[in-house]
Amino acid sequence: MIGRLDGILLDKRPPALLVEVSGVGYELDVPMSTLYGLPAIGERVRLLTHLVVREDAHLLYGFATDAERDAFRLLIRISGIGPRIALAVLSGLSVDELARAVATQDTAQITRVPGIGKKTAERLMLELKDKLAPALGEARAGVPTDAGAEVARALVALGYSEREANLAMRRLEPDTTVSDGIRQALKSLAKG
Repeated sequence: MIGRLDGILLDKRPPALLVEVSGVGYELDVPMSTLYGLPAIGERVRLLTHLVVREDAHLLYGFATDAERDAFRLLIRISGIGPRIALAVLSGLSVDELARAVATQDTAQITRVPGIGKKTAERLMLELKDKLAPALGEARAGVPTDAGAEVARALVALGYSEREANLAMRRLEPDTTVSDGIRQALKSLAKG
């Protein structure tokens, strides 16, 4: 089992990446949330991985965080949800948004993801109801999801790209208010 890759990023063609590790180039697919946080081509990258072995192929998937990989693993255990749909879910929703949608049984949030219909969303809700929060851990560090989303929206409204907004958000302290979060994010973006 390949659990992690640490090497040089050679190519990005969403959702596919090519990472060279000790002279071997590994092709892997990543969710958009991971893709946004990647360094430039030619720089070092470290990704957690999940290997799917099928009769006709060995497919490698990469993730920036344990939470993303854990959510992916939970999703692909659900009947009718394969790796492609699991990647689509994680590309359309952050792990926190997915957990919140499952906790509140908000199927509308899940059906906004391309490829997920109402019946699939309902199955997701049923299957993940008691599994998602315990598997991902109740308390994760970072800005509360609602405040974080507000900060990101404010940064985008101010003209920053979604990528810049997401990078600035990762630097915020836990339990930051929206106004303090915007202030801190603007300072970090000004520094570069």
